[in-house]
Amino acid sequence: MRTHYCADLNEKDIDKEVTLCGWANSYRDHGGVIFIDLRDRSGLIQLVCDPADNEEAHKIATRVRDEYVLIAKGKVRLRGEGLENPKLKTGKIEIVVNELKIENRSEPLPFMVGDENVSEEIKLKYRYLDLRNKKSYETFRLRSKAAVAARNFLDENGFLEVETPVLTKSTPEGARDYLVPSRLYPGEFYALPQSPQLFKQLLMVSGFDRYFQIAKCFRDEDLRADRQPEFTQIDVEMSFCTEDEVMRIAEGLIKRVFSSCGINIETPFKRLTYKEAMENYGSDKPDLRFDLKLVDVIDIFENTKLKVFREIAQFKKLNRIKALPVPEGDKLTRKEIDELTNFVMKFGAKGLAWVKVKENSELQGPIVKFLSDEEKESLIKRCGAKSGDLIFFGAGSKKVVLDYMGRLRDRLGDLLGLKDSNRYEFLWVVDFPMFEIEEGEVKVKALHHPFTMPKNIDEDDIEDITSQAYDMVLNGIELGGGSIRIHKLDIQKKVFDILGIKEEEANEKFGFLLEALKFGAPPHGGFAIGFDRLIMLLAKKDSIRDVIAFPKTQKAQCLLTNAPSKVEKEQLKELHLRIRDRKNETH
Repeated sequence: MRTHYCADLNEKDIDKEVTLCGWANSYRDHGGVIFIDLRDRSGLIQLVCDPADNEEAHKIATRVRDEYVLIAKGKVRLRGEGLENPKLKTGKIEIVVNELKIENRSEPLPFMVGDENVSEEIKLKYRYLDLRNKKSYETFRLRSKAAVAARNFLDENGFLEVETPVLTKSTPEGARDYLVPSRLYPGEFYALPQSPQLFKQLLMVSGFDRYFQIAKCFRDEDLRADRQPEFTQIDVEMSFCTEDEVMRIAEGLIKRVFSSCGINIETPFKRLTYKEAMENYGSDKPDLRFDLKLVDVIDIFENTKLKVFREIAQFKKLNRIKALPVPEGDKLTRKEIDELTNFVMKFGAKGLAWVKVKENSELQGPIVKFLSDEEKESLIKRCGAKSGDLIFFGAGSKKVVLDYMGRLRDRLGDLLGLKDSNRYEFLWVVDFPMFEIEEGEVKVKALHHPFTMPKNIDEDDIEDITSQAYDMVLNGIELGGGSIRIHKLDIQKKVFDILGIKEEEANEKFGFLLEALKFGAPPHGGFAIGFDRLIMLLAKKDSIRDVIAFPKTQKAQCLLTNAPSKVEKEQLKELHLRIRDRKNETH
């Protein structure tokens, strides 16, 4: 139907007869000669419909409107001196049309293709129009290239692509499952997989040795800019491997994907232990594009006149007093400091103490009058502070302080323009705690998942037990992660015991995996990379909705199809389900 794509033509094609297909991006009538910018996935080219060249083509051109589907035949010619359009790739040429066909008409559009000033709700409702935008096409072209690069790399390294079930058993993995009722087994349900975790472990027990899948995953959780109810991950598992070997494969995969998009990155990636990341950056996914670090100063305040700090400093294991030195921070106005104080108070801070470093190492600020000369000197030395710097302080329980000081650090990175959008800083965070205990709760939870291999399962204090788990971080965003898995039944039972999972419950929820571990399970491990997040960062987008063809809103709705929606009563009857009428319920 076509001989060329629009933007593939150039001066070398002068006098060539061509057939082009696409949409009318715009049209102009200049004194009887009609100019149409024809658009396809490659870009734009100008069509010229002159009655002197072809009266019939000109007559049809008078009926063309925006977004009409056209097929145009004509000859390539130079535009002529002074008529070129430097904004277009094809700006030096045009097509003199001798045959024009309106293949399909378009109703008036709810918004112009490429208009950035349109609400997201309207764009999602008419997503197929939003995707006609050249920028959208380039995003999904990049996504396709990245997926092909990932597949090729894993294939070259001996990984076998295997699809795992989408209808599976509901297992506790952290988020709510999406449940699917069974028609054949009334009252019983399938679950959509939160990840292929258990099945990829079973493939290792099967002797497949190296598996991968670009897998769809589903989680019924509260949404935000980098979350969707259904998402895609590059899922990888390998047998007879160490942590280092798994991370080396993951780095090679990422390097290949970035290279396919024209970006060179350095490997191996930096590594930080979980403890180092939390103590130095207040986050297990720190953004290393800027060098602000938290400094431990709790010992300096053991005998201070500042009562709040002195009381906190008596319990060093449970509490933290962290300083955050900000070079040239005295540029921050008092209003900005007050806004930062209000910000951290949303996350548990009682306030935000600070001092400014003046000439001759003099300190200025609300708490200075409570500090001794020795304390001032120790602070300046410990923080490496210079004239013009600002030092913020966080004090309180360990978990709360590290959390809000990490958020403060990140906020300052934005406020002070310290984050270079063209820089990619990768990091592995390793040696995660195996378990966590929520404040005010007795119940022990697995920090990653209960199939992660512990490093020191026999420690007396469960909070000292670390896992063979690792997270990949890019510019402060967790791209993914993984772990070495438990392949021995006795270790798996110890983990279940610590988690308070009884044998009967374990068999009910994970019986098929536990059974498999009895039949010669090899040591194995793997990782999963959030593919949508990866593309979001590569394409420099603010939300993963921009890199998913047909995404949901933050309320988990599809505005295009109006999903979720009600179904016929007959369908519910077949599934042995009945909708409760909450309006008429009595309590």
